[in-house]
Amino acid sequence: MDYKALFFASTLTLNMVNAAAFELERDTIFVNGEQSDSKISFFLDVQDIDTLSEKSPFSISTTIQVESDHVGHSGSIYVLAIYEGAAWMKTSGGYWKPWDRKLSSLEPFQSFTADSGLPESVSETIADDLSDLPGKFLIHVGYTNNDGALIFNPQGFEFTVSQDFSDAETGELLMGGNGTVFNVSKNAFSLPTASLSLIGRQDFSVGNSFFRNPWVTAPASTTARDGLGPLFNTNACQNCHLKDGRGHPPENNQDSAISMLVRLSVPPQNEQDLALLTTQGVIPDPVYGTQLQDFAVPGVSSEGQINIEYQTVTVEFDDNFRVFLRQPTYQIEQLNYGPLDSQIMLSPRIAPPMIGLGLLDAISNETILSRHDPDDFDGDGISGRANYVWDVEQQQMTLGRFGWKASSPNVKQQSAGAFNGDMGLTSTLFLQDGCSEIQTLCLQAPDGGIPEVSDLILDFVVFYASNLAVPARRDVDNPEVLNGKKLFHEAQCDACHIPTLTTGNTSQFSELNNQIIRPYTDLLLHDMGPGLADNRPDFLASGSEWRTPPLWGIGLTGTVNGHTNFLHDGRARNLLEAILWHDGEAAESRQFVLSLNAEERASLIRFLDSL
Repeated sequence: MDYKALFFASTLTLNMVNAAAFELERDTIFVNGEQSDSKISFFLDVQDIDTLSEKSPFSISTTIQVESDHVGHSGSIYVLAIYEGAAWMKTSGGYWKPWDRKLSSLEPFQSFTADSGLPESVSETIADDLSDLPGKFLIHVGYTNNDGALIFNPQGFEFTVSQDFSDAETGELLMGGNGTVFNVSKNAFSLPTASLSLIGRQDFSVGNSFFRNPWVTAPASTTARDGLGPLFNTNACQNCHLKDGRGHPPENNQDSAISMLVRLSVPPQNEQDLALLTTQGVIPDPVYGTQLQDFAVPGVSSEGQINIEYQTVTVEFDDNFRVFLRQPTYQIEQLNYGPLDSQIMLSPRIAPPMIGLGLLDAISNETILSRHDPDDFDGDGISGRANYVWDVEQQQMTLGRFGWKASSPNVKQQSAGAFNGDMGLTSTLFLQDGCSEIQTLCLQAPDGGIPEVSDLILDFVVFYASNLAVPARRDVDNPEVLNGKKLFHEAQCDACHIPTLTTGNTSQFSELNNQIIRPYTDLLLHDMGPGLADNRPDFLASGSEWRTPPLWGIGLTGTVNGHTNFLHDGRARNLLEAILWHDGEAAESRQFVLSLNAEERASLIRFLDSL
């Protein structure tokens, strides 16, 4: 299929209940891909069509005028829609399907064979009623001819359906779909998905025991849990993900960074390094590898300790209200194996919350890629990018979705990587400890067998991590919360923090399939500006790009974890500080928030606290 559009004209008609129809006609002439002439005509009988209310049901139909030279050709009709940044295509079955924006995967809405041939015009209904889908729409229609050229109007038909924020949405409480739990205690993040079977709950408990209880050094009588280290950051998953929640930076430099780690890497130096980036995403420091380990087993020296210093950055709102942010700088001290590489790149990371991981894993690639828009094709200023990473088990590149830079493809590899990097435990996915050649005592230390984490134990932990339930929202119909929700959308925070997604039907855990969930993420990378940049690339993620973190459960952080530290390194001490660190693609959203008065700021935070 070719984008060399020759000529295309279409008329789109919006039919509204209790109102006359009105039309928008756009036609553009293209020759070999170059626009040679264009005109846009508007025919309005009722109202301005830029904004429609979700309380005003309407439908959209189109008439495609086929170029006279193409009448009788075999060809296909295509209907595409960009809705809230996601690309969709209407298929021959009459339903909308996520489109990954690749021509090779484009499916036709209607096809004409050589026997029937393209008619002079084609009239079709695009949608019977879009009033229950508030947001921004951009619709394209077109057709292909015998030559395979796609004749279309790239400007499309754009309109916005305004959302009604006076009431809560149906099902808005159910953040995790049917598996949502109604619990606001300090254990709110540690419960199994509500739809889990009795047998599943037994497996969940077994996985929880391996997640919660400490591993020990080898050799030991506890053979199922020995092999810790030799170098490690913690001896139990639960230490970083306390109560399955969010980590935090050390309170001071005398404290250990139990729930915070430091990623390490250096720039590629040669062709061999460039080849290594395909499977590892980063080039390790020659001595300290890809992660600083600040603990070690007896007889082995730890690698070093992180030191954090903060400087104050003052941000002022339009009403002169001031917030004092803290800008961290990091140094690694007490290095026991010599200096770090002169070009070392550091990236401190706190442990993210564990809830809903299986649901995120169950979202189809097509749904995620429907919002992949690296060149900002839809012109909304948001250019979410997919990270493609190495799947160790499948031995191929695949879509990344977990980790602060979406550098892991699934819950299993994320879990095995944490066992290996954080605790020094091998598995069938990662068979080597992180000892470098210079760390001779580390290399000589006893192990707990190969692998130290058996496939059975790993499967139990993956089952546990995949089935941690998402707590329900609170106060969804509270007026202040509803006003904060309105401001959240007006600030266009929802352009990246996508409120609602639907899981696919291919998860190995059936209870996670076909669920309408509300994670408030697109799982894509976004440039967040220089202030948050770690300047450390990871696979395709640049040094200033971060995956959109899910917001579900964020309002329970203080209850579960006893702190409100946010962002990748925990520098933000509350949600307002986290918002003010947004920049880059989120710069306009940040400016909108800076224009809010005290009452509006309180409403926005109240909404986030309800998630």
